[in-house]
Amino acid sequence: MKTPKISEAVIRRLPVYLRYLQHLRDLNITTVSSHELGQNLDINPAQIRKDLAYFGEFGRKGIGYDVQYLIEKIKQILKLDRRLNVALVGAGNLGTALSNYNRYTNEKLKIVAIFDAAEEKIGSKVGSLDVLPVELLPQVVKELDIKMGIITVPAAEAQKVADQMVKAGIKGILNFAPVILRVPADIPIRNADVTTELESLAYYVE
Repeated sequence: MKTPKISEAVIRRLPVYLRYLQHLRDLNITTVSSHELGQNLDINPAQIRKDLAYFGEFGRKGIGYDVQYLIEKIKQILKLDRRLNVALVGAGNLGTALSNYNRYTNEKLKIVAIFDAAEEKIGSKVGSLDVLPVELLPQVVKELDIKMGIITVPAAEAQKVADQMVKAGIKGILNFAPVILRVPADIPIRNADVTTELESLAYYVE
């Protein structure tokens, strides 16, 4: 469904809509208007309607959106209606925390393999997963049909890991290392830098 004309900003907003719709579903709310979505998400209702219209007509005038139906459609757009396996490289504190958190959250996006270069970590357990040597990344990516990778290694090692992921066939990367990584143009990469977010937030704190 996604086309080159759709901006990255639109794609980034879709998970925000999805999370809020799932919250409404949990409250047994069955319909919602773009105005109500806009009020609660602090997004212009016209922008919400425009974002969704890229992918089809999901609402009904005077009624709004069927919550469950829109959840299913957004999941299809984001390819979350199918299982997507994830590999994580870096079995330190952050990597371990992310893996443990992932076990209880998204049933479709699952960390199924954890790797590390440190010999003392290889063979240890993170939840139900054994920490594997990073050299096995290409083999395991192929065996488990892994599409996405998470990098939680120190900055000095991150580019090497990114290169290994690309070579192994990973199609998308989430990077937690505080460094800009170079990957081919057809490999989407997202950078999650908690330190930078905190430092920018500090500007607003008296």
